[in-house]
Amino acid sequence: MNIKADPTEFAGKRVLVSGGTKGLGRATVDRFLAGGARVITAARGTPQPIDGVEFVQADLTTAEGGAALAKAALERMGGIDILAHVIGGSASPGGGFLALTEDHWLAELNLNLLATVRLDRLLAPQMMERGAGAIVHVTSIQSILPLPESTTGYAAAKAALRTYSKSISKELGPKGVRVNAVSPGWIMTESSVDFLKRLQAANGGTIEEARQVVELCGKLGDDGLKKAAYRGG
Repeated sequence: MNIKADPTEFAGKRVLVSGGTKGLGRATVDRFLAGGARVITAARGTPQPIDGVEFVQADLTTAEGGAALAKAALERMGGIDILAHVIGGSASPGGGFLALTEDHWLAELNLNLLATVRLDRLLAPQMMERGAGAIVHVTSIQSILPLPESTTGYAAAKAALRTYSKSISKELGPKGVRVNAVSPGWIMTESSVDFLKRLQAANGGTIEEARQVVELCGKLGDDGLKKAAYRGG
């Protein structure tokens, strides 16, 4: 991935990117590297090494995995200045909310909410002690525009993440730690392709038709958000 960036933009900054080995997470890692940052990330498997990136094999959907990554970040890098939470996704089936089992709900919450909360709890304190730091939470447009056929659990977890992010921003801001949430729309990644296949399997039709459903929801949501912003002044 070719990124034009000021190579000194993040010079001296220590960055942790959760979910940084594929898709949007990998692009985020590349962006920080292009700006001169030191980066650490994790994954459950053992992906191809990324030049200039510290790697930890850990399952961040577990408390143990989060603790392992946080420990490695503190030991190898001496602390973290920027915490970018890109981890997320869904493997739940289509078929509406009745198709979601207890395990599906727990998986959605662990991946899309609790993995982030755990890392914040472990790494925000050292930012607060220094009186400086930045935390970015990647939520999703699904948090306000869910697809009831296929994203109820994911959307609910991302909505919880958005509320959590807003809450701690008010707490940590006065202590020098900036907290922001980013809610992207549709991005074509490997996990997005898997999602389209599940949507197709649940509803029939083709992958292209499934993609068009998602795109339509995004466009309608964008218009709705613009009107809401206008009404709010």
